[in-house]
Amino acid sequence: MELPKNRFKQGLNSGQPQYGLWLGLPDNSAAEIAAVAGFDWLLIDGEHAPFDLRTIMSHLQALAPYDVAPIVRCVEGNTALIKQLLDIGVQTLLVPMVDSAEQAEQLVKAVRYPPEGIRGLGTSLARAARWNQIPGYLQKANREICLIVQVETATAMDNLDAILAVEGIDAVFIGPSDLSASMGYVGDAGNPAVVASINQGLNKIRDAGKYAGLLCLDPSLAQNYIKQGANFVGVGVDTLILANETRKLAQRFKQQTPIEDEKPQAGY
Repeated sequence: MELPKNRFKQGLNSGQPQYGLWLGLPDNSAAEIAAVAGFDWLLIDGEHAPFDLRTIMSHLQALAPYDVAPIVRCVEGNTALIKQLLDIGVQTLLVPMVDSAEQAEQLVKAVRYPPEGIRGLGTSLARAARWNQIPGYLQKANREICLIVQVETATAMDNLDAILAVEGIDAVFIGPSDLSASMGYVGDAGNPAVVASINQGLNKIRDAGKYAGLLCLDPSLAQNYIKQGANFVGVGVDTLILANETRKLAQRFKQQTPIEDEKPQAGY
C-alpha cells in the first residue's frame, strides 16, 4: 500500500490556475455532489462551518474516490488539533489568522515529524498511515504535506515578507473579508484600497517563489487576481449557492417577476 500523493500539490505544480469551492455543509452527499462538479479542489471549512474532527474525516472519506483535492481549514493553529487532523488524513492544511513569522515557524514544526518538526507519532491509530499498513509512512509523510498559512489582517500584510521567508511554508492564502475589516472597510472586500493591498501581497508571494491563493466570488476580480499571481482561487461557497438559488427559484414562481442576480462578492 502506497502513501497517497498530495493532489493539491500536483495541481499547483502543473502551472495552471486551480479553481475550488468552499464546503460549509457538513453532509457527505453535498460533498460528493461538489466532488463531481469539476473543481480542482474543495475546502472543508472547519473554522466557520459546523465541522468537528469526525465530520471532517467523514468528508475526507467521501471525497477520496474522486479526482479532486481536499483542503481542510482548521479552526486555529493549535498544535494538538493539527496532529489529529493530519492523523485522520489531511494532507493540505489551511491555517487562519497567521500574523507573524513566529506563528508560521511553529506551524511548520506542527505539521512535520521529527527531526524537522514536532508532530507526535501515533500511526497505529492513524487513518493517514492506514493504521500502519503504509510501509515507511513516518519517513514519507512530511513531503506530502502542504501547509497554507492565511494572512488576513493589516498586521499580517505588514509582516508578509517575514512570513514568506519561513522555510516550509508552501503557500499563502489572503483572506479578503477579514483583511478589509482590519483595514477599516468592513463588509467591503472589493474596496479599491483592499484590492490594491491584495494585489501587492500576491506579487510578493509570487516573487518569493510561494503559491498564492484566496477566495473571490466576483469572476472579473478573480481573473485580476490570477493575473497578479494567484495560483488557486475559491470561486464559490456551497451554502451560498444553495441559499441564493433556492431563494431565486421560490421568488420566480411566487412573485412571477424577473429576479436580478445579486452583485457578486469579492471574497472572504
